[in-house]
Amino acid sequence: MNSQLFLSFLVVAGALACTPGADWAYSITAGLRQRSFVPAVAGLCGGYVLHTALLVAGLAALLAGIPGVLGWLTVAGAAYLLWLGATTIRSWRGASFGGGAADLSAPANQFRTFVQGMGTSGINPKGLLFYVALVPQFVNPEASLPVPVQSGLLGLTFVLLVAVVYSCVALLARKILHARPAAARRVTLASGIIMVGLGVALLAERLVPVLAPAVLHG
Repeated sequence: MNSQLFLSFLVVAGALACTPGADWAYSITAGLRQRSFVPAVAGLCGGYVLHTALLVAGLAALLAGIPGVLGWLTVAGAAYLLWLGATTIRSWRGASFGGGAADLSAPANQFRTFVQGMGTSGINPKGLLFYVALVPQFVNPEASLPVPVQSGLLGLTFVLLVAVVYSCVALLARKILHARPAAARRVTLASGIIMVGLGVALLAERLVPVLAPAVLHG
């Protein structure tokens, strides 16, 4: 693999991982409300592992090329973010941050947190587009490693980057805000609002082009 291409990928992928969004909001919420944020971060990473597997298998490009697939993924992702954001907003008033994190010792709760995290990143069409549109630009067809292997290594590198970034985000949220219950509640509310806002934006991105001609000709 070309070292210069790989370093360029690290810069771009690192910048994307450090860009706040739904993943950040979920990481912050996990850091504030849960005993361990590991299941949440693992779930977020699991979604990107799924995207990596699709990329290596060639299914990511196939799905992106099928008319309507990205549209339905956008609607599903938006609906999921709206539900997750609404759940966070509903729970923020009764959340307690001053005396210790919530008990997540039950395996069922940890698994649910993992699945929610995986859904947050895995169903996001932006993640699919990242792997379809961006990762192939850093693959060198003339390298000794086969293209699928290069694609897999780049995809897993991004998974490692987001694991580090999201863990830091969750840990900083816990360390900085855990001793400040009022501030923590405000951040939790903001996280829920961000998720809802992103869900609305995704729906608008999908529905406005469809509805606009009907309104103009109505």
